[in-house]
Amino acid sequence: MTYFEKISKLPIKENPIIMGIETSCDETAVAIIKNGREILADEIISSATEHAKFGGVVPEIASRTHTTAILTATERALEKANLTLDDIDAFAVTKGAGLLGALLVGVSFAKSLAFACQKPLVPVSHIRGHIAASYLADKSLQPPFITILASGGHTAIIAVKDYYNIEVLGSTLDDAVGEAFDKVARVLGLSYPGGPNVERLAKEGQNIIALPKMLKNYDGGEFDFSYSGLKTAVINYVHNQKERGIEINKADVANSFQHSAIDVLVEKAIKATKNFGYHIICVSGGVGATVI
Repeated sequence: MTYFEKISKLPIKENPIIMGIETSCDETAVAIIKNGREILADEIISSATEHAKFGGVVPEIASRTHTTAILTATERALEKANLTLDDIDAFAVTKGAGLLGALLVGVSFAKSLAFACQKPLVPVSHIRGHIAASYLADKSLQPPFITILASGGHTAIIAVKDYYNIEVLGSTLDDAVGEAFDKVARVLGLSYPGGPNVERLAKEGQNIIALPKMLKNYDGGEFDFSYSGLKTAVINYVHNQKERGIEINKADVANSFQHSAIDVLVEKAIKATKNFGYHIICVSGGVGATVI
């Protein structure tokens, strides 16, 4: 029996209340959603400050933080929604992709809640979760549409055909766009998380540094991406300028990199809508804030 066949056999209730649990990386999140569209509560406890000391996510620290934060996040969510566990109709939890140890914390906790409350447990794909977040942002949104998925670990153009069926039109062949932001931030001396800091700095600069266009001579899928070369070009530019004794304008580097990284995402998403006859583009994932 497939995942969606199992879901279809769950008891149907009008305006169901679902508790969602997310522990895939460095943030412990618990949300309570009514009827798939209304956010009753959304609590997040981040361990980013701890990871910043090491310049990136440390899986062991992330896992340990989840174990200490998940109960607190759950209690806060229930209190904010003015509900008890008895009011929850089902529990949903991120099953992957993500850090194995971190995911294990959330899955174990959600299993325990579902068993104790005798309620259904729904395993959720991290990728589908990103896509479904658009339904919360716009309650009138309905498929079909194109999604730009841009996060720390994933970069893709996805055709959302209906509520259950999606097609990945193209994805990154190496680094995800979020990884590229973090690595460029590091070479510019910016702290973790790199994305928001690069974006903040980019606002002070100009797009005046020539950087390579990705997959210029690539014979594969027209909606694929590659960020390894762009990341390397930025690193080489910074190192070469320093070796020549030339002081770099970090804001210009950040701005030029951001344009090269994001413009191609937008261009390919627009091309996908035209090629497949879609009329809506949604953006999901943490890097989506930069795309918008």
